[in-house]
Amino acid sequence: MDQSVLASVAEIFARRTRPARDLALEADAVARACHAMARRFHDGGRLIVFGNGEAATDAQHIAVEFVHPVIVGKRALPSFSLTGDVATITGVAAGGGVDDVFAHQIRTLAVAEDMALGVSPYGHCGNVLRALETARWMGLLTLALTGGDGGDIGRSPAVDHVVIARSDDPRVIKEVHVTTYHILWELVHVFFEQPGVLAPRVVA
Repeated sequence: MDQSVLASVAEIFARRTRPARDLALEADAVARACHAMARRFHDGGRLIVFGNGEAATDAQHIAVEFVHPVIVGKRALPSFSLTGDVATITGVAAGGGVDDVFAHQIRTLAVAEDMALGVSPYGHCGNVLRALETARWMGLLTLALTGGDGGDIGRSPAVDHVVIARSDDPRVIKEVHVTTYHILWELVHVFFEQPGVLAPRVVA
């Protein structure tokens, strides 16, 4: 094979190695986020997910993972995306501006027991940040998936748990995000399946 092709192959794989390793190094932080999510689900909370553009499809993907688990025998958990209702999104955008499209829905639909998960590839989406700030003010558990250096969302005190895909390549960020939310789903179920973790038993 041509040496330039071999070099390109090596570079393409190398570009993904460090972000994947960085995610693995965040295992404790991800586990803490999942435990907090599991507790909220256990107490009747719902997971509310949102993002723009391609992240909007991630939001829908995350919601369906929880509502309709692909693995037979896993429990369905209440979750929905704020990105699928075109009438609501365009109506709010026309009336209050694009920056309010998710925050408005949070204010209207969420309760304090819920969770808000914002997806923003570089952490600079104003409407995602506003929704997370609104959710935090209302008492929701707040989580974010970002990329790059985390951006404004990654540095915001309104976000309880942040997972950053540390790459400047939008394709790699997307890939790390998909892996991350699959891990979130899996670990939430791990906590549900461990006796006494969410509702400690009385030991005689």
